[in-house]
Amino acid sequence: QVQLVESGGGSVQAGGSLKLSCTAPGYIFSSCGMAWYRHAPGKERDFVSSIAINGTTRYAGSVKGRFTISQDTAKNTLYLQMNSLRHEDSAMYYCAAGRGIPWYSSYAYAYWGQGTQVTVSS
Repeated sequence: QVQLVESGGGSVQAGGSLKLSCTAPGYIFSSCGMAWYRHAPGKERDFVSSIAINGTTRYAGSVKGRFTISQDTAKNTLYLQMNSLRHEDSAMYYCAAGRGIPWYSSYAYAYWGQGTQVTVSS
């Protein structure tokens, strides 16, 4: 069982920043694409960002220019730096790992964390 563990969520005012982290077994970073998804109450789970094995990054249009995905393989950690947060960014954020093809589909990711809550007050 692959265990992904997210952290870094919390409550912040609109315009603020948060940095999410996701730790995973080391072999995951060399064999899987990684992604962040989010799920707000009453809405579908949405793609946020992904990073492929070759380092290619992709973002949902709603977060492009505000969020940055990165990884530190020495620390076995995936990050999501979130700046200029908006109320509509409030959601449970999930880390995912898998083949990552296609990068935008949740079915491309076989392994999921338990999530970390982000709440942005306006």
